Amino acid sequence: MATLHDPPLAQRDPEIARLIAAEELRETVKLRLIPSENYVSRAVLEASGSVLTNKYSEGYAGKRYYEGQQIIDQVEELACARLKTLFGADHVNVQPYSGSPANLAVYLAFCQPGDPIMGLGLPAGGHLTHGWNVSITGKYFQSHAYGVRRDDHRIDFDQVRSLAREHKPKIMWCGTTAYPRIIEFDKFREIADEVGAILCADIAHISGLVAAGVHPSPIGIAKVVTSTTHKTLRGPRGGMILCDAEHAKAIDRAVFPGLQGGPHNHTTAGIAVAALEAQQPAFEAYARAVVDNAKVLGEALLAKGVSLVTGGTDNHLLLLDLTPKNIPGKVAAQALDRAGIVANYNSIPFDPRKPFDPSGLRIGTPAITSRGMGADEMRRLADWMDQVLCAPDDPATITRVAGEVEQLCRQFPPPGIPQR
Repeated sequence: MATLHDPPLAQRDPEIARLIAAEELRETVKLRLIPSENYVSRAVLEASGSVLTNKYSEGYAGKRYYEGQQIIDQVEELACARLKTLFGADHVNVQPYSGSPANLAVYLAFCQPGDPIMGLGLPAGGHLTHGWNVSITGKYFQSHAYGVRRDDHRIDFDQVRSLAREHKPKIMWCGTTAYPRIIEFDKFREIADEVGAILCADIAHISGLVAAGVHPSPIGIAKVVTSTTHKTLRGPRGGMILCDAEHAKAIDRAVFPGLQGGPHNHTTAGIAVAALEAQQPAFEAYARAVVDNAKVLGEALLAKGVSLVTGGTDNHLLLLDLTPKNIPGKVAAQALDRAGIVANYNSIPFDPRKPFDPSGLRIGTPAITSRGMGADEMRRLADWMDQVLCAPDDPATITRVAGEVEQLCRQFPPPGIPQR
């Protein structure tokens, strides 16, 4: 009998193997400061790259449309049970392919086209799927964006209440992608109840902090909570929806068959592993270190004369206003990347510049904290950033900093990546 020839990746497709190895090296020798990025464990990688990708599983556990689900049902049930325990939720759906599809499922569950909705505006730190005009959510629904105050860049709850009373939204989103402060879920709930809105919390960025108890939880306050499963939760790239028992059926129907076919079972397994890891004492210590590192980094940058939106942070991210340094965010991000420090250019509140050429820079500490870095490394990082921001076009400075960054990175091997 002939043996099936099934060569490893390096033999089957050396080009892709080479690119993966190059990405492993990049993630090893650079400081990754994009707040939505992290490192997953070897265990999460193994589960995500498993044979579970071979199985098609439309439906839910015990109610599938294909046979052969004996193992898959257990995987999905385990992921849901662990997340319910971790967050204290009545119901969890782990089938959304990512955060944006999870948010779309919420709209499908509760809204009709043209219904009024509310969310934090993108320029103020909100997300596209909270009703911004370039998103399908801003095109299919009557969106009314609230913002932040000009004087301190904190959420303007007077504006939230005024807009809510005027437009009576069906859904009110509270959630952010570039807001460095605690989200006051109870204030949103008070306004939502006043106007009869369904409060939905998008905790994609902070779900790991919420799980660890270092950020207030929306569970029991918001009727529906959505999130990605990567970022601070350190799982694979996926999505989830948590809700109270009252809305479980509507959410499940919206995900399947409303928006999706079969779930990505290998991703579900990775989510289950990440949920188990997040229940361990080490994860709480990690989440606290993320916040502590962000605060130390912010203080060090302020001492260097770098302006921070809201003056600092309560969570994992910092939003830098580079206007006083007279350097556009895009130029700064590209210079930092050449120096081994990876960030993303970002709009700041009331930004006079265009979104693709904004005034700000968004950075965060989840990934570098996963490598074990602490306060001393944050201060060195602030010094390197200041050097680059003061001389973004100086090749000597860029080259020197990149070499020093790599030396530091070699001392803190990242999780999940084999070291060569």
